[in-house]
Amino acid sequence: MTGSTARRFEAGPIPAQAGIGLRTPHYGEVLQSRPPVAWWEVHSENFFAEGGRPHAILERIRNDYPLSLHGVGLSLGSTDPLDQWHLDKLKGLIERYEPGLVSEHLCWCSVGQSYLNDLLPLPYTEEALSHVSRRIETVQDYLGRELLIENLSSYLQFVQSTIPEWEFLAEVSRRSGCGILLDVNNIYVNARNFGFAPQAYLEAIPIEAVKEMHLAGYEDEGDCLIDTHGRAVDAAVWDLYAQAVRRFGRVPTLIEWDTDIPALGVLREEAARAQAIMEAPHVRVA
Repeated sequence: MTGSTARRFEAGPIPAQAGIGLRTPHYGEVLQSRPPVAWWEVHSENFFAEGGRPHAILERIRNDYPLSLHGVGLSLGSTDPLDQWHLDKLKGLIERYEPGLVSEHLCWCSVGQSYLNDLLPLPYTEEALSHVSRRIETVQDYLGRELLIENLSSYLQFVQSTIPEWEFLAEVSRRSGCGILLDVNNIYVNARNFGFAPQAYLEAIPIEAVKEMHLAGYEDEGDCLIDTHGRAVDAAVWDLYAQAVRRFGRVPTLIEWDTDIPALGVLREEAARAQAIMEAPHVRVA
């Protein structure tokens, strides 16, 4: 990204309020009406091209709103070398838009330089813990920014795993110095799929490490919950989110909706519900 094409914005934090994932169907409405949304999140990889309509739109939106970058393709858990091209593109985006938060997933999605269209879980072992922690530390050093690492929804467990998922995530944060993006829906999905108490997950995560939370919808397939991001947040997930807010305090919270995307008004109603939970009298101010 060259200096002649890169627009610079003032750096600013993401407010401890509810934001919304910015998706293509809502570009026109956001540009036209400037709705009262606290902040927007975009998927980093959608803006890796040098120019074009996506950047023209994002620059206009960034003029008026705080922005978060959320990645899905860095493949931090892979045994492949880190993708330097990907890192360069991400660093360019960070320099161009000055996002308040930058996040990725605790997963792998590539092997042998071939990419899979999924976010795949790691074996929760000491070897994997050391490997992914070193890679996160390397990425943070290169970007000059703290990464927030998101817990994953998953549908299988490795027989080699020796560390509970929640302890693995907490230790990744401790060793690498990264923050945690706590996806409350993913905790609930995994708790149902694998039979653990979601409250135990919350209690294991260091309070000071959680810098953001995500909320989304899932599909119930009977013997398995699937994290689809294609429906409203479930009542049980709202209850778990309230418990998370009581523990971690008010942190930026995102409403994610990526399939069967509804009208923006529906997403704003979901964000308003999250905001109301954050503003409850018993909530600790982070």
